[in-house]
Amino acid sequence: MPRGAAVRSRSAGPPAVRDPGETMETKPAAVPPSYAVPYARVGSTLDESDVEAVREVLFSGATLSAGPVRERFEEEFAAHVGARHALSVTSGTVALELAIRLLDLEPGDEVITTPQTYQATVQPLLDHDVRVRFADIDPTTANIDARRVAELVTPRTRAIVLVHYGGLPADMDALMRLARAHDLIVVEDAAHALGSVLNGRRPGALGHIGCFSFHSSKNITTLGEGGMITTDRDDWAERLRRVRGNQADMVLTARHGGFAGASGPPAGALYPGETYTHDCLRVRRSGTNAALSEAAAAMGLVQLGKLPGLVARRQAVAARLTAELAAFDTARVPVVPAGVEHAYHLFTFSVDARRVDRDELVRCLAAEGVETYLRYFPLHLMPEWRARGHGLGECPTAERSWFQEHMNLPCGPWLTDDQVELLAAALSRALDKATRG
Repeated sequence: MPRGAAVRSRSAGPPAVRDPGETMETKPAAVPPSYAVPYARVGSTLDESDVEAVREVLFSGATLSAGPVRERFEEEFAAHVGARHALSVTSGTVALELAIRLLDLEPGDEVITTPQTYQATVQPLLDHDVRVRFADIDPTTANIDARRVAELVTPRTRAIVLVHYGGLPADMDALMRLARAHDLIVVEDAAHALGSVLNGRRPGALGHIGCFSFHSSKNITTLGEGGMITTDRDDWAERLRRVRGNQADMVLTARHGGFAGASGPPAGALYPGETYTHDCLRVRRSGTNAALSEAAAAMGLVQLGKLPGLVARRQAVAARLTAELAAFDTARVPVVPAGVEHAYHLFTFSVDARRVDRDELVRCLAAEGVETYLRYFPLHLMPEWRARGHGLGECPTAERSWFQEHMNLPCGPWLTDDQVELLAAALSRALDKATRG
């Protein structure tokens, strides 16, 4: 099985590359020369407003790193999410790495997480001597199943790391009740969930730490890469500012007395006052440079302003595909509970494997000119986690879903109305062909 976030279906090969001098008739009928309905390379829409925002920063004569544009982006993002603090970083993966640092995990601690996500969600845990326990998913939502989480909690459990799969918020009420009962920290991987709502609140402010990605494929982007961490805790925010700014993550104590011949930092010193007024009791980890550029933050501000329209378009495409699937009793879309707004970073549905050959469905869609990726291969079956003792049978719902039932379709603001209708028609024909007689 191939690895990665966007795992192309085992059945659908890459599109054929067309030679400029070649006619359409020379191409194999089963493999289109290009996809009429492609999967996203850029998950939002870009226009002159994005270009102008970046141009303004580039020619302003001001700093291109860690300046006022970044500060404004962070302030507006925090207000949108409803969190006290929002700190931008260079990628969603870096956001997750720094979030895991805040847990201060010790050898023998346990962390519960989901197998249904991109590997970056749990990859930072490989750097810690902890036991990772994968909780199976809810078959109706593909999110982590709170009941399975409850079964895995032990006295050594420190945290729950979850993802709002596809943009559908997880069962945060149940998970936060569990967290309060056992004094656990909840980390939300909200990379899919920007624009979602759960009972009037937004992912990233539902748990204790939220992590977002602005990768090219996400609901908004900051020049292709970028991320954000949200939290309500002032002490965590201060630690994050220190670490992303190339300072060590230290435990400090006030210094008694100054240095010989020095009363304090000189005017214009490059080092913070704590360098002179505090001593280091312990270094948790080294710092790093994770500063989001001013140009990236400028695009982020524009994209954040577009977010309601971008999500509305995703929801409209999803509604059309859901209506098409309603005619088939062999297909099931995730349940969207009352009080929830789904951001539809991914459009997901499942097929009845007894009646539909999922792999044949993917082949039929490819022949119709529809590009599909299956997201994601169960993480507990990846080699790095099998090396830690995980394996087949640990999360049977996630395994059955991936190997037999799970489907993702293109869904986003880049699709034209004509492409959406083509996709819906192709989906119906492909389901008919893939249904076992």
